[in-house]
Amino acid sequence: MKRKAYGRDRALSLRMLLAGGLLGALYVVFAVVLFQVLNVGLVPMLVIVVGIAFFQYYTSDKLALAASGAKVVSREQAPELHDMIERLCAMADLPKPRVAVIDTAVPNAFATGRNPQHAAVAVTTGLWDRLDRREVEGVLAHELSHIANRDVAVMTVASFFAMLAAMLTRFGLYAGMWGGGGRRDSNGPPIWLIVFVVSMLTYFLSFILIRLISRYREYAADRGSALITGSPEYLMSALQKIASQMTLIPQRDLREVESMNAFFIVPTNVKSAFGELFLTHPPLEKRLARLGEIAREMGRPVV
Repeated sequence: MKRKAYGRDRALSLRMLLAGGLLGALYVVFAVVLFQVLNVGLVPMLVIVVGIAFFQYYTSDKLALAASGAKVVSREQAPELHDMIERLCAMADLPKPRVAVIDTAVPNAFATGRNPQHAAVAVTTGLWDRLDRREVEGVLAHELSHIANRDVAVMTVASFFAMLAAMLTRFGLYAGMWGGGGRRDSNGPPIWLIVFVVSMLTYFLSFILIRLISRYREYAADRGSALITGSPEYLMSALQKIASQMTLIPQRDLREVESMNAFFIVPTNVKSAFGELFLTHPPLEKRLARLGEIAREMGRPVV
């Protein structure tokens, strides 16, 4: 089965385009307001922000691997994993990404990279030990679908701007607590308060936009996995195993990798106390229901 046989998800591409445009407009307003408040030249600050964004974009795979503690492994170190990824890449008509392993009991996996030619797929030792090989294939095909759809790059850049807004929100809060920031004039609000409000609003809006991308991209990758492998029931089984095993993992281990939740196939916090709007992933039940529909259409058994 070639890549063109299952194609890029058009709805996902439209969502990424729309969210990217809205994020771009949001941050232009964000930059103009804050730079006017802080009396810093707009051009120098734009150069700095764009420079940092380009740096993160071109080093996103390395940063993600470093943040998760993943180590790139050679064929000699993980021959079966390399063989599995090569076979799936041939079926999906994708270049082979770098292969990495994370030494943690948390069963999970993620993909990163700015495009299919500069990508990496990482799996945890917990996932490799807890799932059977057909289930691992389903998970890896899911991650390769993320690479094919290029949604990883969009998530990386969008997350950077949200992180920048969050950092400035904390700056404004601390400045207010310690009495810093001064005033623009005798009657105007303190600078720290303007920075805090604008940054908080920007973070909230970007947070919602990122969640809209991140949830739908999981549906698209689940569908891609089902079509690449031809066996959606194994991905369904894998998702259920990962979610159930997560409750058995010590909280200390979960906290060590929780920063990668937006990229994992199943987040370490499977449930959210704030409802579906704040989840990085769709509810497991909805993912399984969609995969079940695909399995029935393909004449495959439903787990």
